[in-house]
Amino acid sequence: MKLAPYSEIEATWPGSGRHILASHDADSVVVYQAYRPGIGEHAARYQRFGGDFSFGRMSWIKPNFLWMMYRSGWGTKEGQEVTLAITIPRSLFDEILAVAVPSSFDGSRDRDPDNWKGSLASSEVRLQWDPDHAPDGSSLQRRAVQLGLRGEILRRYAEREVIAIEDISAFVAEQRGYQREPDKLMVPAETIYWPHREDAAENIRMDSWEAKPGP
Repeated sequence: MKLAPYSEIEATWPGSGRHILASHDADSVVVYQAYRPGIGEHAARYQRFGGDFSFGRMSWIKPNFLWMMYRSGWGTKEGQEVTLAITIPRSLFDEILAVAVPSSFDGSRDRDPDNWKGSLASSEVRLQWDPDHAPDGSSLQRRAVQLGLRGEILRRYAEREVIAIEDISAFVAEQRGYQREPDKLMVPAETIYWPHREDAAENIRMDSWEAKPGP
């Protein structure tokens, strides 16, 4: 992982709005998941998900490291002790964004609740924009995205198109003690992610950002 001091990189992030913070380059993007050791260690060892991993339930991915830390309690919550950094093709991630359906009804994009319910039931990707959080767990005005995968797109993500799976639990444990000492905290070097596919950005209602270009 390419790392950066939190106190420096945080100043480059927008303070509000719907934005995807992620470690990415021109071809790939990193997302995070947290599992119990039996699942996480298997995935890191075999570089694909399997073993006790269930393909029959929705699996949620998060491109924002600190959002993952908030949800997993910095790797201390039961069943979320192993933090994985999963590198996937940017093309797959953009496809996921393009077909995602919001988990909650949004009247600004769907006038008919019944149509939304039908789309949600048939979709393989669910979208949620939730409040992002600072290292100490305090809520921010900026929104962070998480995406639930199931069906064929989950198979592609977990088995066939995954580029690399890294167990970063040791790094998480090392940085855990600096949650309230931001001057000492190191985090993955994340920048604003803007999809190559405009329909993906439009579908998830991303907000524009001056420093948008990047890789």
